[in-house]
Amino acid sequence: MQILKLNSTDTTSRRKIIEAAVTCLKNKGLLIYPTETVYGIGADACSSQAIDKLLEYKGRREGKPLSIAVTNQEMASKYVEINEQALKFYQNFLPGPFTVVSRSKNLVDQRVNSEFGTLGIRIPDYPLITELVKEFGGPITSTSANASGKKRPYCIEDIFANLSDKQKSLIDLVIDAGELPKNEPSVVVDTTLSTPIALRGSLNKETGEVLWSNNEQETVELAGRLMLNHLNQIQKNGLIFALNGNLGMGKTIFAKGVAKFLQIKENINSPTYSYINEYSYKRLKTDGVFYHIDAWKISNQEELELLQIEQLLQKNNVVVIEWFSHVEKWLKLPKEIQVVTLDFSEENSQRKIIINR
Repeated sequence: MQILKLNSTDTTSRRKIIEAAVTCLKNKGLLIYPTETVYGIGADACSSQAIDKLLEYKGRREGKPLSIAVTNQEMASKYVEINEQALKFYQNFLPGPFTVVSRSKNLVDQRVNSEFGTLGIRIPDYPLITELVKEFGGPITSTSANASGKKRPYCIEDIFANLSDKQKSLIDLVIDAGELPKNEPSVVVDTTLSTPIALRGSLNKETGEVLWSNNEQETVELAGRLMLNHLNQIQKNGLIFALNGNLGMGKTIFAKGVAKFLQIKENINSPTYSYINEYSYKRLKTDGVFYHIDAWKISNQEELELLQIEQLLQKNNVVVIEWFSHVEKWLKLPKEIQVVTLDFSEENSQRKIIINR
């Protein structure tokens, strides 16, 4: 492993660092580099050999896609389909701390894409990295350099303190820029549905995200994106999706999307008469249960308590509650349980979905 100290005022040193980094990438090596958010780990995104090494280092779990760093919109368009929604983000927020997700053109290693056939694009607001990518002539992976589940890497010590000897041996080059400002990781925005949805971070913390769905398939896909977004919470404590809205607004369709993401093969119907349906699943290297609850006919706290919802909330379990507003006042949920609320309505022949999380 080679460690090079970055001196922003020394142009000769800077040039040598870029040359060394390009050589590392062309040799299918792993490079740790600074960005405007956290330290990232880079590899040739088009090389299966390089991605093999990266995934051995990162311990990537299913459902945790990578992203790529490029120099500009023109370069991005070689690897993804940039629709009108994505274009607005490119024009207004990039370069900067955003990862814009679009349909992949499948020119990178397939494991860099998400399971939905999408690919995240980063244009870092960090000139050294855009210069490096330009010199390299291809995209590099842009994922945080910390070991999976460990603290955010704002300095090299943050990284090394949580790596095994095996992981350390996989690193070929480190660009050490000292301690970085404590900025949040990039906001990840999926632009492939009718309206953009944040997969990490939030586009509107005050009023919630407003999404539009043109058909049932988009509602199913939305459920899958939200499941992907909240995987860590599901695997740690479990998760509740709280659905509100009149009949026929898409609540059960959303539940079907959750089941599809979990690869549940059984037919999903609203449990109007049974109150609760239970589906075991095995995915993401875990065993869990999907509970689908219809609270429409629950009229008092005693009836609600018969469902024992609090006991269903365990790690790897997902609970979808239709007509959540009917029972919200009676639920006593542990503070560590996250509730994602979705309000369904119709406007101008479209499904309007407001998400608060």
